[in-house]
Amino acid sequence: MITLVEQSQKVEPSPAQMMDWYRQMALIRQFELRCAQSYQQQKIGGFCHLYVGQEAVAVGSIAAVRPTDYIITAYRDHGHAIARGMDCQSLLAELYGKASGCSHGKGGSMHFFDREKNFFGGHAIVAGHVPLAVGLGWAIKYRKEDRVVLCYFGDGAMNQGAFHEALNLAGLFKLPVIFMVENNGYGMGTHVQRASAVSELKLRTGDAYGIPGKHVDGMDCLAMYEMTLAAAQYCRAGQGALFIEVKTYRYRGHSMSDPQKYRTREEVASYQEHDPIGRLEKLLRTKNLLDDAKVQAINNEIHAHVEEAHHQADAAPFPQTDDVWNDVYANPYGPYRL
Repeated sequence: MITLVEQSQKVEPSPAQMMDWYRQMALIRQFELRCAQSYQQQKIGGFCHLYVGQEAVAVGSIAAVRPTDYIITAYRDHGHAIARGMDCQSLLAELYGKASGCSHGKGGSMHFFDREKNFFGGHAIVAGHVPLAVGLGWAIKYRKEDRVVLCYFGDGAMNQGAFHEALNLAGLFKLPVIFMVENNGYGMGTHVQRASAVSELKLRTGDAYGIPGKHVDGMDCLAMYEMTLAAAQYCRAGQGALFIEVKTYRYRGHSMSDPQKYRTREEVASYQEHDPIGRLEKLLRTKNLLDDAKVQAINNEIHAHVEEAHHQADAAPFPQTDDVWNDVYANPYGPYRL
């Protein structure tokens, strides 16, 4: 029987921490709205999956791990990248296919990457990055490092073979990986109850792979922070992997081309009543940390920041033709460490 390491008392973040989380979530929201506008202006090509509504998941969980820990996620990766501290200009430049983008304009929306920040994607193939997370976890254990891996994916990924192969290895070798499913209710346009024989996803890992499952309210930034902090403590104690089912919701379609005919406006509105930014704002107001003037000032500051990043990215040069040959192979003449 695996015993979870639980925190003995509720975590009380500092006022500065909570204000920082509020700013991060507001930044992600405005960044994504700018992405929607830029996509409609045809400045962004290919697929574009927005994180509107799910901001608390990335902000709360990434705040609970260390800069030395690994972050890896799927194609809805903008929010995670911002929460990890990546520069908005670099992200927008990547979206616009510019050379100054975080992946040199070659990856686009689904392939954000920053090795220095231990942000390992951004992966387009559903569940294709979950085995990579296990590889990172194996590297940590092999090197005897005090690190964890935070691996995000959607509910649709749990029906892929790669997911199950990866979790089997993580359970077998007790690797320090936090598997975090962002269950926003839909795999593309198919409701999770129509795609999964067991719709309570946290139940699908314990008996099968020896990886305990927990669930958390993904619309609550503080709850995300507390759960991830406890999960990281569990992994750092050498007790193996942990699975967290995050109940969240996206307000926009699966991608920018999604007409959203599979759900009603009333359903979306019901979740917007529990908006993660609004919930944290309400809490901060009760603590006299926010008022109307401060909210407006923060939003104005963020809007100016995003617009400046947009203008810089828009003016940046595209890659040169010869750049197509760069970044194809690792340097064969020197050591490469993650």
